[in-house]
Amino acid sequence: MTEPVADIALIGLAVMGQNLVLNMNDHGFTVAVYNRTVSKVDDFLANEAKGTKIVGAHSIEELVKLLKRPRRVMMLVKAGKAVDDFIEQIIPHLEPGDIIIDGGNSHFPDTIRRAKYVESKGLLFIGTGVSGGEEGARRGPSIMPGGSPAAWPHVKQIFQSVTAKADNGEPCCDWVGSDGAGHYVKMVHNGIEYGDMQLICEAYQILKQGLGLKAKELHQVFSEWNQGELDSYLIEITRDILGFNEKGKPIVEKILDTAGQKGTGKWTTVSSLDLGVPVTLISEATFARCLSALKDERVAASKVLPKPKKHAFKGAKKKLIEQVRQALYASKIVSYAQGFMLLREAAKEHKWDLHYGNIALMWRGGCIIRSRFLGEIKKAYDKNPQLPNLLLDAFFKKAIAKAQDSWRQVISQAALAGIPVPAFSTALAFYDGYRCAVLPANLLQAQRDYFGAHTYERTDKPRGEFFHTNWTGRGGNTTSNAYTA
Repeated sequence: MTEPVADIALIGLAVMGQNLVLNMNDHGFTVAVYNRTVSKVDDFLANEAKGTKIVGAHSIEELVKLLKRPRRVMMLVKAGKAVDDFIEQIIPHLEPGDIIIDGGNSHFPDTIRRAKYVESKGLLFIGTGVSGGEEGARRGPSIMPGGSPAAWPHVKQIFQSVTAKADNGEPCCDWVGSDGAGHYVKMVHNGIEYGDMQLICEAYQILKQGLGLKAKELHQVFSEWNQGELDSYLIEITRDILGFNEKGKPIVEKILDTAGQKGTGKWTTVSSLDLGVPVTLISEATFARCLSALKDERVAASKVLPKPKKHAFKGAKKKLIEQVRQALYASKIVSYAQGFMLLREAAKEHKWDLHYGNIALMWRGGCIIRSRFLGEIKKAYDKNPQLPNLLLDAFFKKAIAKAQDSWRQVISQAALAGIPVPAFSTALAFYDGYRCAVLPANLLQAQRDYFGAHTYERTDKPRGEFFHTNWTGRGGNTTSNAYTA
């Protein structure tokens, strides 16, 4: 009979899975591994895992027999059908109180469904976001677990041992909430990642096209930016990319300008629309990737569509570079403010008890959006857990005030030069809309009432009272209350 020796099992030996297993082994945990292509198990044990305590299995049944109770079985497999298939294969071999963990990039509604299903079998379920890529998995990722609360004490030590640590030594992993909360937070993380990347790309294009900076100068700019407020993993890798040459020429300039995506930006955008939260920057970043994919159309259009009259960016180069930096920082603040607005609304909708300061801490290290900036977000929510919007925190209010003129100048000059800056522009538009006491939605409501009798509220009457005007003299007094679109 197989002796139970392993603390946790992991299914899926692609690069992320292998690295996470090795990380767990480094921290003193015995891991049992399985892969659908079983030859991968033997190859892994003979090579990367040679000399470790990692044990292999050639079937799910054998894998489960290697586990101490409560059995913890983690999957790092492709999101979708593969996760459901493995759940069905694992369940017959488990007992009440055992735990199934999905560590892939699953869509949160699937996690809500799976948690309910697995719990109905007397088992516990965790859906956890794992961020940081291959290096993060090996050296310390950010881990965002949610699901069955009773499962957390049984995985807490493992997860918090292998995760990245913030500057104060705190693990970048904490319990997020019930059912799909962990995967929802990971989805928003990835959406913010889309936004950060698009903002950096827009800054790059302004510096390159608007100011005429070459790759060597751009490398230097991003090196300097990574020493200050923008200090982050994405600025750091941008610096490295811009300094990477092939045969003496920057390789970045040889890369085709069509961006891929795996769907998490789209999921974030759809969720924001479902919840009625204006997460405009992540949406624009997602659409920018879609636009980049129209390469052949763009090349054809570039030959026939009229360009703006020649317009060079005005001002001293050093000052302009600083203005772009400030525009990037201000836009980044808006992006995170929108992301946390979405988390707040989702928490209400799904009855999740999200702790926003803890989420900022989880993103402080290990993950793709890790940055110095997240420490300030944690401070803001520690100071006021009920903060309705990050823009209202004193630190961020002051930062926007300082950057505002530069932000407006950069977007204006980019528009005059014909340089597309959708993320910069929508960030400023949101900021201006959010700080505006009166928007033209009064006219919009009048239009809706005119053509559809949708009614409106009045400034001279209490909120909650609705009125209809017979605008044409032919409309009558019947109103529509079927929808609120």
